[in-house]
Amino acid sequence: MKDTCRIGLEIKENYPKVDVLFNNAGIHGFKQRITSEGFAEMIAVNYLTPWLLTDLLKESLIKAENGKIITVASESSRNHGKLKLPDDLIDTSPFTAKGSSEVYGKTKLLNIMFTYELARQLSNIKVTANTLNPGFNNTGLGRDLWFSTILGGILKLLNIGNPKRGADLIVRLATEPKFKNITGRYFTVGTGAEIEPVFPGNEKLMQQSLWKLTEELLLDYKKK
Repeated sequence: MKDTCRIGLEIKENYPKVDVLFNNAGIHGFKQRITSEGFAEMIAVNYLTPWLLTDLLKESLIKAENGKIITVASESSRNHGKLKLPDDLIDTSPFTAKGSSEVYGKTKLLNIMFTYELARQLSNIKVTANTLNPGFNNTGLGRDLWFSTILGGILKLLNIGNPKRGADLIVRLATEPKFKNITGRYFTVGTGAEIEPVFPGNEKLMQQSLWKLTEELLLDYKKK
C-alpha cells in the first residue's frame, strides 16, 4: 500500500488532470502469501490497490472533466463462495491451489461492488466508473503453476486467449462516444453487452458497507 501511495502521489503531482484510469493489475496466487504490511496478497493486489489508487487520483480525474475509471473484474466473481465482510478483507488464512479460485473470484466481486458504489458517489460529477469481464486471456495470470509457461506457449500457438480481445473492450469503454455518459455498469468481452453481477454484487447496501470498511482499513494510507 505504501508503494501505491507513492505512485499515486507521483502521478497526481506530475499529471494534475487524468483523463482515464485503468485498474488492471491482478494476480492469481495458488497459495496464501502475506504482504510486508500484513495484507493477504490477492486481496491487496486485486482489490485494495485499485481502490486506493482510484481514491488518490479522484481529484485529478474530476479536474479532467469527463474522466473515466475502468476496472477489470471477471466472471470468476461468480465463483466467490460466500462474501463475509469485513472478514474477507483481512483474512490471511492459508488455502490450497483448489481453494485459490474462490479467493480470486471474491477479489473480482469486490471490484464490481467498488465500481458500482464509486459510480454513485461520482454521479453528479463528469466522471464515469465502469467495470468489465475481459474473458479468458493468456497473460501469465496463473504464473505460479509450474506448467504455466508450457501451457501459455501452447495457447499462444493455437491463438487461444489472445489478450487483444480483452484489451479491445477496455479501449472501447475509454474511447467510444456511446460509453461517454454511461456509468455504474458491468460489461462483457466480445459484444460489449451489459451483464448483471452475481449476488451480492448488485446489492446497494453491501456495496456501501464494503466501501466504508475499505476506507477504514486504508485510512492511514489515505492520510499519507
